[in-house]
Parts: sequence; structure tokens; C-alpha cells
Amino acid sequence: MSRIVVEDVSITKISDLKRGYFRLNIAPFSKAAKVKPGQFVHVQIPGCGVYFRRAFSIYNFNAADGSIEILFKVVGRGTACLAKCRRGDRLGIVGPLGNTFRFPLKKETPVLIAGGVGFPPMYLLAVHMIEKGFEGERIVFLYGGNTKDDLVDISRIRKLGVELILTTMDGSYGQKGLITEPLKRIIDDRCGKVRLYACGPEGMLQAVDTLACDNDVPGQMSLEAPMPCGVGICLGCVRPLREGGYTRVCRDGPVYNFGEVLL
Repeated sequence: MSRIVVEDVSITKISDLKRGYFRLNIAPFSKAAKVKPGQFVHVQIPGCGVYFRRAFSIYNFNAADGSIEILFKVVGRGTACLAKCRRGDRLGIVGPLGNTFRFPLKKETPVLIAGGVGFPPMYLLAVHMIEKGFEGERIVFLYGGNTKDDLVDISRIRKLGVELILTTMDGSYGQKGLITEPLKRIIDDRCGKVRLYACGPEGMLQAVDTLACDNDVPGQMSLEAPMPCGVGICLGCVRPLREGGYTRVCRDGPVYNFGEVLL
């Protein structure tokens, strides 16, 4: 884990992606160059009376100008207030927090599975893999949502040259159905020689976790949980472990092996 810092940063750009989704660039963050896929920042949202910070996965970073990027959807008072911020507004952030993913072996095909707002850590993982020498066409990227409105920034992932498979529950974009349906075919077609990575709604993670365990496929998932403190003190993000005991998602995670956490 990188050394954690507490800093005030400025919003350098806020992009309205429509349908309640926003992309936010903030800088300068002194640890931008140290960010790893799966890590997150804890953000103090100004001007709306929200006491606790909000956790956001890091979507991307730029070591040259010290900027980081987050992607969020308006789902409550805190994110609604954040969406009203403008360029130049100041935010207090703590980070980078959390652990990161392990890379696949050379013989394995990396399969990244993103659902809804679980897209950011999967995107950054794909970017990081390519920067470390993986060819884009070797990476399979599954991205699903309830409708086409839940799929954002598709053009960004296309630019990476990955094998992109899109699904929606209502069939309004890409393949119709659950994202686990093409995942099952990939596992079968490639004789299990894959390594899975996932982030998204808990129902999706439960299904991917079951598929991975039943087929003895290695991999990791990034969990989402309420994180009032972000450093493991408040115990608001505690989850049970399959072999007994508990884990603090903000401190011990958010990245876990499949089969490790009881979902």
C-alpha cells in the first residue's frame, strides 16, 4: 500500500456524462503516480452538510500533472452535491487507500468483468496491464448494465483495443441478458485458462464468485461497501469471511480473492 496522504485538491474538470453519471478530474494529488488499480480515495464533499467522506474508486491518473479521475453516479445527497461542484472548487481527499490486483500469468487470458459503476477499477486495471506489456487484444473486457444508460465511456475502453463484450438486461445495447452468460462461454471455450477480475453490484459479484469457485478459475473481485472512515476504525464496512472471522473492506480490501469473502 502506498503511503496515505491527506490533501486539499482542486477540481480541474467536471464532465456531465448524462443519465446521472459524472467524471471528475482533481489535482494536484501528490501520490497520483503511486496509484494502483483497485485503490480508492476518500472525499470530503463541501457545502452540503454531509459529515462523512465518500469513497470513490480511482478511474484514472496522470503522473505528469498529478491529477486523478473519478467516475460516479448520483444516488444520494452526497453525490448530488458533488455533481453540483464546479471547476476550481476545493475537495479534501485521503488516499490512495486499499490494495490492488495481482497480474495474470503469461499463459492466462485476463477477463475483466464490470457492472455499472464497477467500471472504473476495471478500466484502470486494463490500462495498467497494457502499460506493463500486455497486448490489448489479449484482454477480454465484459461490461454490463440494466440498460444502455448504465454503460458509460464506452469509447474509452474501445481505444485500448481490448476484446469488448457489452450486455444489457433489456437488450437496449449489446447482448441481451446477464453478463455471466458470455462469461460462462469464455470459461468453457478457453478450458479454464483464464484469470477473472470483477467489480460491480453484489448480485453480479455473487454470480461471478460462484462461477469462479465452481470452475476452479483464479481471480479477484473489488467489493463496494459503506466506508464512513476509510481507514478501518469505524467497522462500517465489515464483511464475513468464508472460513470464519471478518474483514474490513476499506483496510484489508477492497480487492479479495474469489471464494474469500462470504457474499
